[in-house]
Amino acid sequence: MGGKASVRKGQAPAPLSRAEFHERFQKAFQDPAFGKEADALSRIEIIAWEAYDEGRKSPRTRPAGAGFADPGYELSIEWTETRERLLQAQSAWKDPATPSRVLLINGSPRNDGTCPGEISKTYRLLQLAREQIEAAGMHADVLDLSLLCSSYELRIHPCKGCVSTAMPLCHWPCSCYPNHALGQTGDWMAEIYERWVAAHGVIVFTPTHWYQASSALKLMIDRLVCADGGNPDPTTTHGKHPDEAKALEAKGWNYPKHLAGRVYGVVVHGDVAGVESLRRNLCDWLDWMGLIDAGSQARLDRYIGYYRPYESSHEELDRDENVQEEVRNVARAVARGVKLLRDGRLPQPDEGLSDPRPK
Repeated sequence: MGGKASVRKGQAPAPLSRAEFHERFQKAFQDPAFGKEADALSRIEIIAWEAYDEGRKSPRTRPAGAGFADPGYELSIEWTETRERLLQAQSAWKDPATPSRVLLINGSPRNDGTCPGEISKTYRLLQLAREQIEAAGMHADVLDLSLLCSSYELRIHPCKGCVSTAMPLCHWPCSCYPNHALGQTGDWMAEIYERWVAAHGVIVFTPTHWYQASSALKLMIDRLVCADGGNPDPTTTHGKHPDEAKALEAKGWNYPKHLAGRVYGVVVHGDVAGVESLRRNLCDWLDWMGLIDAGSQARLDRYIGYYRPYESSHEELDRDENVQEEVRNVARAVARGVKLLRDGRLPQPDEGLSDPRPK
């Protein structure tokens, strides 16, 4: 290792001018119906401009309190409330009396409530799995990421990549959002983190988009980086101070895996190409985070309507009874894995081994 790492600067553009801010602010109010409230909007714009100009990222804070490295540091109330919900969810997850819970993630952006005008095949496959999870006496928690495309003010903001500055700068849960100064609010991840923590099993369902995961799914995946090595105490970096984070990592960081120990399955489908590489990518990601695969039949990639027209793809799925049964087997395998794991009977041969290259 060399000397002290420096913090590199020089990429960020200059702040918006008042005129540029006005132009962006007004874009949200193009409906002529807002015209009668133009004076009110002008007053609200002044408040928003002041928040931006003064950098009021977290306008509501309170002292961190006991259990933090710096109890007097002012933490975002929104972040603190999310953290408290995660701690409660983790406690329930550990409790043998808590009913088993499997998170079913629909990674397709399509639904019939917006532009596609039709449900997705991914959602249909998820419903097949849901029936099996519920038949096993477990709670099926459906996380439908298509709602990002059809619900009002529901967002997953992109990961800012704090981890590449230094791992301790990436907080668990993510503290980058909401950022009220930049209008980066309505972030769904605060709820999604809680649902991941509460789950004993997870099954990811996704179509293949240009050889890769859908943008909706990838947004969630990137924002889960804080679950793999993230810093649970933002007071150690006093918010987002890169020099403090670099110094912490330089001293040695243990890269805690906050979601380790959940059982997983994956269902990837496509119509022409890319399903196998995407399935491998997703499984490698979940393995890296410390989740436990439920066996080879829980890692599925299949083509539905191979090189057939898009317009009849649902009919292709109707006819493919084999893939329907394979999806049911993914769910059955995950349900069995969850039961075995919670009973202490799911062997993990590498459990307890020390990783010589943690990251």
